[in-house]
Amino acid sequence: MWKNWMQPAPHKELVPLDKTDTTYKQLRWKVFLGIFIGYAGYYLVRKNFSLAMPDLIAQGYSKSDLGWAISGVSIAYGLSKFLMGNVSDRSNARNFLTIGLVLSALTMIAMGFFQWMTSSLLIMFAMLFINGWFQGMGWPPCGRVMTHWFSVRERGTKMAIWNVAHNVGGGLIGPLAIVGIVIFGDWQSKFYFPGIVALLIACIAYWLVRDTPQSCGLPPIEKYKNDYPKDYSEKEEKELSAKQIFVDYILKNKMLWYIAIANAFVYFVRYGILDWAPTYLEEAKGFSVNESGWAYFAYEYAGIPGTLLCGWISDKVFHGRRAPATIIYMTLVAIAVVIYWQNPPGNILIDNIALMSIGFLIYGPVMLIGVQALDLAPKKAAGTAAGLTGLFGYLGGALFANIAMGYIVDHFQWDGGFIVIIGSCILAILFTAFTWKREMAVLGNT
Repeated sequence: MWKNWMQPAPHKELVPLDKTDTTYKQLRWKVFLGIFIGYAGYYLVRKNFSLAMPDLIAQGYSKSDLGWAISGVSIAYGLSKFLMGNVSDRSNARNFLTIGLVLSALTMIAMGFFQWMTSSLLIMFAMLFINGWFQGMGWPPCGRVMTHWFSVRERGTKMAIWNVAHNVGGGLIGPLAIVGIVIFGDWQSKFYFPGIVALLIACIAYWLVRDTPQSCGLPPIEKYKNDYPKDYSEKEEKELSAKQIFVDYILKNKMLWYIAIANAFVYFVRYGILDWAPTYLEEAKGFSVNESGWAYFAYEYAGIPGTLLCGWISDKVFHGRRAPATIIYMTLVAIAVVIYWQNPPGNILIDNIALMSIGFLIYGPVMLIGVQALDLAPKKAAGTAAGLTGLFGYLGGALFANIAMGYIVDHFQWDGGFIVIIGSCILAILFTAFTWKREMAVLGNT
């Protein structure tokens, strides 16, 4: 039963030609809205622990302790996004997306309701590891939907818009945590209240999402849009085995390895700032709980226009090349990090502007690396390709941000942490630059 429920939706007989265009347009926006809302829902139950860290520090945990605990998310997410990405490539995106969100939400609800789940580092690590694994089931089915319902020439812009779901969900977690505390009066509501909301969102996502155009009686997107990528053939529509995906299209793809390494440093910057923002702002800058919560919100929502602009620049200014836009954005991120770090305590406006600037800029490179991964692999291997970059991003970047930042700040203060973050900006730029000529050759923009 489980196997039948998870396998790709079967192809249906084509709808009449006079209904193809209307049906395609309706379903494309319906599935797009579904993966947007669904992925935003994943972010409501991803960073709850970061918001709860000040409360746990007040109970006697050190930053190093919590850094180790939260590393469970990154370890599991990196592995899951890669391994479950391969499963997702061979599954029904609608069902895969929904079940991952439901299980992640239930994990966070349990952490909030059962206080013993935050009573020791080992238990917290285990619960966050479980949540991280379920979180890894979110991106791959969205990538599958994107490659099946949107053609290559429109994918950059559509991916930029979809990527805003990160910011919508991530930004809402701060206000939701505040609302939860107001309603229920305990800090554990930072876990269970957003989890309850995420369960409702999972229902909406299931109602909206469909697996492939063919499962709805429609032709492939390439035929519908008359947008055939180089070397496209009908074989692209056939499901691939796990071995074919891993060996033929992932392990031998040198470009994917370049962007995967660059992604590790981009993610270190992203999570080095994001995960520690509430603690840093309250400890080093004197922010209140409400002020840090709204700053967290502003960081995420500033990423919306930044991501859209980055996608537009890569498509229109650099004609589909992602490396130039990534390098520009990461250079500006480094400048904003220096201001965020060096601004004296008490100047809340400058701190917020600097944090918003980082949020505006960092999600562009995060999004572009994902787009590159989709562009560089067949659509039946899209989830695994994106999973490889995610594996490096989370195990090489986010994990290091979780563990190393806690250790560095405990032993070398916040100055040491920011020096490492700036160094990561520089290395992200360097490894992205390695893809410059190769990207031009692959895209034919020589």
